[in-house]
Amino acid sequence: MIDLPTDLPAELAPLSWLVGVWEGTGVIDYDTDGTHFTGEFHHRVSFSHDGGDHLNYSAQAWLLNADDPSGPRSALVSETGYWRLAIPATDAMPGPGLLPAASAAAPLTVDDVEALRTAEGGFEIEVSLVHSDGVCELYLGQIRGPRIDIATDAVIRTASAKSYSAATRMYGLVDGHLLWAWDIAALGGSLASHASARLAKVD
Repeated sequence: MIDLPTDLPAELAPLSWLVGVWEGTGVIDYDTDGTHFTGEFHHRVSFSHDGGDHLNYSAQAWLLNADDPSGPRSALVSETGYWRLAIPATDAMPGPGLLPAASAAAPLTVDDVEALRTAEGGFEIEVSLVHSDGVCELYLGQIRGPRIDIATDAVIRTASAKSYSAATRMYGLVDGHLLWAWDIAALGGSLASHASARLAKVD
């Protein structure tokens, strides 16, 4: 059973089941340019909130030693970012940069958020992520109850980052666990299954 936080702004209610720290293991399985990448990894994901209209996100992963799962682990790429509902910008919102809101407005109500529901019964979301290896992603997609489907709308990377051009992710709450799958187009390969994991809530 998942305890949902009750102190979130109304616009975060659809995302509330994500809040907390999730931990578990997953598998990597990706073929590209004649190389097959495979292995098991430990994954830790955190969704938190600070009173704003978004969830803060961070994730770390470590490749497990195939010969000794309890032995030394190798750090993999980590991520940080923000998840939020796709709500049109108004003068009552701060930004860009450190600019304050140009006008005051009452917080969104549950009815305001319901008005954003899509024809499919979900809500459009925006996810911006930065990877520790120099890749930045903007995902767009939908959350429908305990399932999230997102795909990259834009990917940028530094000159030193490896080739990475597109991705899709799926998240779902199943029997109290966070399940996710991540497909990528990287290292010259086309979009294909890359990694998946099953995580339990630890905090």
